[in-house]
Amino acid sequence: MSRIGMKPIQRDSTVTFSIEGRDVLISGPKGKVVLRQPQDILLKVNDKDVFVEMKSSKGEKSTYGLFRSILANAITGVTTPWTKSLELVGVGYRAQTSGQELILHLGFSHPVKIQAPEGISFGVSENIITVSGVDKYLVGEVAATIHRIKKPEPYKGKGIRYKGEYIRKKLGKAAKAVGATGAK
Repeated sequence: MSRIGMKPIQRDSTVTFSIEGRDVLISGPKGKVVLRQPQDILLKVNDKDVFVEMKSSKGEKSTYGLFRSILANAITGVTTPWTKSLELVGVGYRAQTSGQELILHLGFSHPVKIQAPEGISFGVSENIITVSGVDKYLVGEVAATIHRIKKPEPYKGKGIRYKGEYIRKKLGKAAKAVGATGAK
């Protein structure tokens, strides 16, 4: 059985819970998240803590710790939003926002436009793109979508990379042996 699932989740007084059937609505000062509660898992909410309990079922043992982690991430997200930062590396690569849309100029014949899903916001400063929102999964998914557009290439490292990501660079073509005679 998961030991992570047994730990209580501490919550702020600003975070409110409402359980309707199997849907759990978590709302806080920065937004709200709706989670689908697995069948054999129960939630007990106190003034300061949330406890995840499991009915006796072998099938739900695997989701017990997972659901507790997802719930803890949702509670953290509605108080302090999750963020992922990406860097643009390359001559002429730039980004800008227009409302809820991110416009990327990456050397293609056309600008690449990405519409922000509900609950996600983009921030741009110089060559840094910041993706933020209350749902950790959705923030990571949108950041991965942006990263996938122009992955860093291994020779010069140009492309979109996660902030702090290490790119292993390859050597270029090996020069022909010095002094070698050509074909005669």
